[in-house]
Amino acid sequence: MKMVFCFLPIVQCMFFFFLPFSTFFTSITEAYDPLDPNGNITIKWDVMSWTADGYVAVVTVNNFQQYRHISAPGWSIGWTWAKKEVIWSMVGGQTTEQGDCSKFKENIPHCCKKDPTVVDLLPGTPYNQQIANCCKGGVLSSWAQDPINAVAAFQLSVGSAGTTNKTVKVPKNFTLKAPGPGYTCGPAKIVTPTQFRLGDKRRVTQAFMTWNVTCTYSQFLAQRTPTCCVSLSSFYNDTIIPCPTCSCGCQGNSSQSGDCADPDSPHLASSVSNTGKNRLTPLVQCTRHMCPIRVHWHIKLNYKEYWRVKVTVTNFNYRMNYSDWNLVIKHPNFDNLYRPYSFNYKSITPYGTINDTAMLWGIKFYNDFLMQAGPIGNVQSELLFRKDKSTFTFEKGWAFPTRVYFNGDNCVMPPPDAYPWLPNTGSGKEPSLLAMVTVSLVALLFEAYA
Repeated sequence: MKMVFCFLPIVQCMFFFFLPFSTFFTSITEAYDPLDPNGNITIKWDVMSWTADGYVAVVTVNNFQQYRHISAPGWSIGWTWAKKEVIWSMVGGQTTEQGDCSKFKENIPHCCKKDPTVVDLLPGTPYNQQIANCCKGGVLSSWAQDPINAVAAFQLSVGSAGTTNKTVKVPKNFTLKAPGPGYTCGPAKIVTPTQFRLGDKRRVTQAFMTWNVTCTYSQFLAQRTPTCCVSLSSFYNDTIIPCPTCSCGCQGNSSQSGDCADPDSPHLASSVSNTGKNRLTPLVQCTRHMCPIRVHWHIKLNYKEYWRVKVTVTNFNYRMNYSDWNLVIKHPNFDNLYRPYSFNYKSITPYGTINDTAMLWGIKFYNDFLMQAGPIGNVQSELLFRKDKSTFTFEKGWAFPTRVYFNGDNCVMPPPDAYPWLPNTGSGKEPSLLAMVTVSLVALLFEAYA
């Protein structure tokens, strides 16, 4: 065993010693969401039957994330075959490329690539090309919003793959894009074969072989900068606390914040309709915060036994209409929420019985569609809370949320010392010890000369 000596100062030695460990723990925890600790997307393969040179499998994609969904243009799943497999045919999905199938002379496979990528079919696909839960354009709802539409599926017939449980090799290097980066998939694990109960509920069949792939989301991998920010205001203070400057980027730094458009520019229409730009790259309205989304929390009214909040979500992205959007807000008084007026509401309890986290989303066909930047690019609702006399207060920013998510991404909050304070608290800062001593000395001098 070799001894390693460090001739640097002790602090620098400790830094170099713990650096590999900090990098290791960061890679583990960056995908962990404390408000949805068990959230993931699970890809399940069920081998349903054997063929002359392979098998037929049904692949099911389950979105078990409480509030993170997959929007258009939808998911895409990729993997690398373990041997020289080909896909003879598909139902409910298709590969993006066929690959080199020149060695096949008569029956041409659907895909011969070593690393195929599969996408969902679009709504309106002919019935003979569909299976259950397919053909949604790759869109998956979050589990809390709509569990029925949080599932997708497709079927594929695989050749050159082996025809028994011992000869079939599990694919490797799974990837999931939804539609951009952000998800990391683990290795496929063979599990107990899935069981299926027939329509009469009296007979149960099972798959010949099943393996699962678990994919988790990391906001750090999805984008380099945040995508939303929070601003605050209240009836008891004229100060409006805006989103922090450069929350999602800075004007003039296109590599960090993307494109920026002045709403009064005469060339705005041509910039928005520019099809040469990637739809996933935001074209935001030029602001101090440069965020595609702003969430505003306004303390509106104070009653004897209730208090009211107005929540407004504004879209500053000229290239994106957000469908089936959702908010997750952490606040200690959600246990006493009396009524949300024009948003759907669901309690999320990541810490067991502590009810301090709420999920809000739009009402179908009313405000579930957040239009792109412009006069109608916002949705809003009011929340009415009961007052719990043991905890309720307007002091020290208690009435403002501590964490806000939009579509599963953590929003940038203003610093706590900038929150609107009650008028009788002045600036909200405690008087310093020096100021108190000075006032006391002045009072004593006045008494001495009185």
